[in-house]
Amino acid sequence: MSPSDHHWDALWLNVHLATMNAPDGYGEIRDGAVAVRQGRIAWVGRRADLPRAARPPREHDGGGAWLTPGLIDCHTHIVYAGNRSNEWEARLNGVPYEQIAREGGGIVSTVRATRAAGFDELLSASLPRVKALAAEGVTTLEIKSGYGLDLHNEEKMLRVAREIGRRLGLTVRTTFLGAHALPPEYAGRPDDYIDEVCQAMLPALAEQGLVDAVDAFCESIGFTRAQTERVFRAARRHGLPVKLHAEQLSDQGGAQLTARYGGLSADHLEHLSAESIEAMAAAGTVAVLLPGAFYYLRDTRLPPVQALRDAGVPIAVSTDCNPGTSPMTSLLLAMNMACTIFRMTPQEALAGATVNAARALGLAASIGSLEPGKNADFALWHIDRPGDLAYAMGFNPCAQIVKDGVARGA
Repeated sequence: MSPSDHHWDALWLNVHLATMNAPDGYGEIRDGAVAVRQGRIAWVGRRADLPRAARPPREHDGGGAWLTPGLIDCHTHIVYAGNRSNEWEARLNGVPYEQIAREGGGIVSTVRATRAAGFDELLSASLPRVKALAAEGVTTLEIKSGYGLDLHNEEKMLRVAREIGRRLGLTVRTTFLGAHALPPEYAGRPDDYIDEVCQAMLPALAEQGLVDAVDAFCESIGFTRAQTERVFRAARRHGLPVKLHAEQLSDQGGAQLTARYGGLSADHLEHLSAESIEAMAAAGTVAVLLPGAFYYLRDTRLPPVQALRDAGVPIAVSTDCNPGTSPMTSLLLAMNMACTIFRMTPQEALAGATVNAARALGLAASIGSLEPGKNADFALWHIDRPGDLAYAMGFNPCAQIVKDGVARGA
């Protein structure tokens, strides 16, 4: 794009940039500037290098703030109804999870509450959680279905997710997670339920344009690798990318399967094998780490971060916001946990919530770093250095977000 002033709509000055387009670092530009045209980044660089005639209609003084790409929460179950704090408290008081599940708790309780909630009720319950993410600089998030487990309620969840994006002016990517758990009406008949997911639910939802990607829970307490592959084949028939809850509790070979289908990401990965890491690296499949769930479940087996690094697998970080295992609405806290618990560096954590999270959603061409041609989605922060974003707990230094070139908040 031409750097002349009449080609720019707005200009951000007096900012330090963490462009996140450097392979090993923040891509820092001190005293930088970002120009925007028609909702996209038109120019990025040092203020000293700005063309002398560059004076667009709107100039924004960043006040010495740091400017980063808008944060991306690439794995959430943030649309749901009900509350499972009673189960959490019961577990802490010594009640076994198996007993809670037998008494109608666990994921089934969230399914029951989500099915009972109307569209407006489900939207009202979910909006505050997403607003909390947005207040911390999140401009894009993924929202999964998977608490409906029938066509009507999965559709309701996905329509709520789309409406959240419209209401809040955020980019929302929807993921169909019909293969999340076995609904009560299919007890003992998992293959029949997978038939329903592949032959009825997915075709109907895809036809309505409600699905951006397809996910499943491949696990000893979820669905088998063979059942997961049936879901993947169905996704391929509809031209939809896949991702997977993989290797969280055991090694089912799910990440390897995901790589074989060119999957966007494999998520959790505490029990990931060396063979699966090699397959992910070859396929370009992103490793999405979810430290909130690790923390909440008191897990002790760390995902193989160093092996992922050594293999060159991109690593993303996300909240995994859900009512049962990660009721967290702070991506900054997830970044801190990734550093303190998973031994990632602050730069890796920020890359995990920007450029690598964009790759995990199939959006690397349009968001995730500050580069000409990408969407003008960024966040301004009152911090001294980029590493501060993963440093403090319970502290939100976000001063402003800019979405498609339009500034919000102050």
